[in-house]
Order: sequence, then C-alpha cells, then structure tokens
Amino acid sequence: MEYFVGLDVSLRSCALCVVDTRGKVVLERELACEVDDIAECLSHFQYPIERVGFEAGTMSQHLYFGLKAANFDVVCMEARQVNAALSAMRNKTDKNDARGIAQVLRTGWFSPVHMKSREAHGLRALLSTRKALLKKTMDLANEARGLLKIFGIRLPKTVKHGSFDGVVRPMIEMDDVLAHALVPLLDARVVLNQHFLELDRRVKRAASHDEVCMRLMTVPGVGPIAALTFKGAIDDPTRFKRSRTVAAHFGLTPRRYQSGEHDNPGRISKAGDRDVRATLYAAANALLMRTMAGSRIKSWGMRLMRTKGRRRAVVAVARKLAVLLHRMWIDGTEFRQEQVGGMA
Repeated sequence: MEYFVGLDVSLRSCALCVVDTRGKVVLERELACEVDDIAECLSHFQYPIERVGFEAGTMSQHLYFGLKAANFDVVCMEARQVNAALSAMRNKTDKNDARGIAQVLRTGWFSPVHMKSREAHGLRALLSTRKALLKKTMDLANEARGLLKIFGIRLPKTVKHGSFDGVVRPMIEMDDVLAHALVPLLDARVVLNQHFLELDRRVKRAASHDEVCMRLMTVPGVGPIAALTFKGAIDDPTRFKRSRTVAAHFGLTPRRYQSGEHDNPGRISKAGDRDVRATLYAAANALLMRTMAGSRIKSWGMRLMRTKGRRRAVVAVARKLAVLLHRMWIDGTEFRQEQVGGMA
C-alpha cells in the first residue's frame, strides 16, 4: 500500500492530509508551516510515505528543499491545475484543500513545477527590487507634477529622472507654501533615485560578469535586464526538451479552443512569468523600433508589422526571441543572422 501526503500551505499554518492508494484518508493534522514540524509528523507515521505534494506558492522554495533534505520525495504542483481540481469541492477549507491536494497527487493529474536554484532567486530579487524602486521614484515624480498643477506650475512633458530634482526644486523653493509641503517629497525621491541607480549598476555588473548573459546580449534588442530576467526565469535550460516550448511556457503562444466543429485560435495565453513576457516584449520592440543594424529577424518582424499590425508583430518577435535565446544557451553559440530566418 502506498501513501501520499497533501499539504495546504499558508503563511504560518499548514493543513496535512495522508491518503492511501484507494483514496482513503488515513491521517489529518493542522501544523505550523515549518519544515521541522512537518518532517517530524511524517517521520512518526507508521507507514513509509510515497510522495509529498503541495501547490506552488510563496513558501514552496523553503518547503521543497527543506523536505528534500529530510529524505522525502517532494513535488510542487502547478497552482492552476490544483485550483481547477479543488473548485469542484462544495466547501473550501484548509482541511478540504489538503484532502484535494492529496487526491490530485495520488491520481497523478498534475504538472510538476521546476524549483529554481538559490542563484536564480537571487537574480529575481535583484531585478524586483530595482523595478520597485524605479516605480516608487516615478510615483513620487508624478505626485509632484499633480500637486504643482494646482498652483499653475506645469512641468515639461519629458524630464529625465536624473535632472528632475534640478528642474523642480528651484520652482518650489521660490514659494514658501510649496517648499513647506513638497521639499520632503523631493528629498525622499532623491534618496530613492540614488538607491535605484546603485541597483541598476549592480544589474549591469552582474550581466557583464555572466558568460550566459554576455552571449544572450549579442542578440539585437537584448540588454542586461532582458538577459538576466531570462536567465533567472529559465534557471536550468535542459528542463525544456525543445526550444519551441519556451515561448509557450511564458504565455507567448495563442490559446486554442476546439470542440466539435469549432476550432478557434485566440490571443496569447499569458501563462507563466509576466515579468519575462514583458521583458521579451520590450526587447522585441527595441529590436524593431530602435535597433539600427539590420538582421533577418528584424526584416521578418517588419514584414509582419505591415500585414498584421505593430502589436502582433512585436509579440511574434518576442516569441521568436524566447526560442532563439534558449537555443543559443543550449548550443553555447552567439547570435548569427544567417541562422534566424527559418525559426518560429
């Protein structure tokens, strides 16, 4: 008899359920969301555990490697599939969710999620903090713009981040009321912008010291942000059997609805990491709009733009870039124009 463990994980607590091969519930517990507590509970179970499973979430990394170190066979399941299975249950509770996850694990109706390395999560954290500081800096600049409009002060449409304080501060300091209200906001923005510039330098330094990123950046339109984002999201390129599946993994391929006589292709699925999808879109847009050097991939995208429109062309080029970058990583080759034309 085989036994399967389903875990419904939240921030501080965890519902545990053990079922056998026939689906009968053998054990249920409410535990703290700590590796030691879960491992101790399972080690006291009288039968050997076949597999432990839970859906992907913020605590997945910690639990996965912690239970792996405790010699358990652990699998992290795709959240969308688990949610689809649990939606059939009438009452949603942590206890019922743990039961449902255990049954999904027992039946094998799930897709395992790749658990990224600590290095990949470090790259993701670096890029996320840089993005967060940039967003906060822009928010404070927009707040200052809005407040100044009330007093009849209209700033130029385009002011660079580095020169924003030099343009706005003299206008504010001439008015005591404005200075009293807005100088602290400008001071906070200056500090945030300085930290953003430091993180931006760290990102560029990390890309320039990484062999894979340097190879990926030989592609027109792909810079340090795109290269690091792609590398951190892929982590292990060998987990994809074909390069074409990378584009689908990041939601850049069209959905398809087929039923009877109906077979309708839709818009892109937008599955997977949205940051990677947005970065590839930005890289494709830069390749088509700002890159001066000619290449087959750019010529193909420009032809597509004339027939399908700009947005569809950029998405198609982004899909092609995902395939191309993965193949370059696997083969250890740099960008060569003559090898791009036949890829999709």
